[in-house]
Amino acid sequence: MINYPFFNENYKKVTSYKNRGMSFEERINVTNNYYLNNDIALIFKRTTPIKVIEFNNQSKLITKAVFEKDSTTDYNGVYKGRYLDFEAKSVTSKTSFPLHNIKEHQITHLKDVIKNGGTSFFLIEFSTLNKIYLLKTIDLLDYINSSNKKSISLKDFEIKAFLVNQYINKPVDYLENIEKIFNF
Repeated sequence: MINYPFFNENYKKVTSYKNRGMSFEERINVTNNYYLNNDIALIFKRTTPIKVIEFNNQSKLITKAVFEKDSTTDYNGVYKGRYLDFEAKSVTSKTSFPLHNIKEHQITHLKDVIKNGGTSFFLIEFSTLNKIYLLKTIDLLDYINSSNKKSISLKDFEIKAFLVNQYINKPVDYLENIEKIFNF
């Protein structure tokens, strides 16, 4: 085998459950920067609101803070004059997506987006399979309301959701699917 840089046969991938979705979000951020730099869309990562408890004036660092309230979803923005709002989740499972990964306040928020004429959806990454699906909020709600299952199977994603293409400059090109699904 060619001695590829950083290749080591004894290398063992360490999974940190604390940051397991981070690389997925980083790839979404790269894609969003591509959209912004090419005047395609304006999509931002939403920050979780915090309340500062202690602040060090000398170092200009927050030394103590708490989450002010539950965050709504991960991303929001505008594409072709329409409001987009979505949540991104990553799982290591090869067979299903556990519904407990989605919080009730996130579902409520995405329902409100739809009620007010916006477009809402989920991006779900099956990281071990290197597959990303776009699932409309409406389809997720139908699944929850018509089933008492605690997870959505990969087979259901293959039927109901849309596979997201991955490119070097747009690692999570979800807008391709938005064009088709939501008639933009």
